[in-house]
Amino acid sequence: MGMKIVGRERRKLRIRKKVNGNDVRPRLTVFRSAKHIYAQVIDDTTGQTLAHASTLSKDLKGTLDNGTKVDAAKKVGALIAQICKSKKIDRVVFDRNGYLYHGRVSALAQAAREAGLEF
Repeated sequence: MGMKIVGRERRKLRIRKKVNGNDVRPRLTVFRSAKHIYAQVIDDTTGQTLAHASTLSKDLKGTLDNGTKVDAAKKVGALIAQICKSKKIDRVVFDRNGYLYHGRVSALAQAAREAGLEF
């Protein structure tokens, strides 16, 4: 007897049927927990993570003390865009990973766009 897939996992699987990253446009995926937010840029053809950033990154460690989680998501979005630019990645496919596109998820995406990453 199989387990029923519900909620975010079901949405995640539905999105992943349509959203795939390749070497030209890798996939930028977002994961958020109660305290932190994580972003990865993944090439799905090889299964490799090309870049990653989170609120736990050493580059952001001291700058997130006094602020909201949305502000932290904006900084992570800018950081992931900066890392992608240094690795000559300028276009990505955005994967919201089953989360609604608002709040921290949209703040991360907006900051990445403003820093020069093209969706």
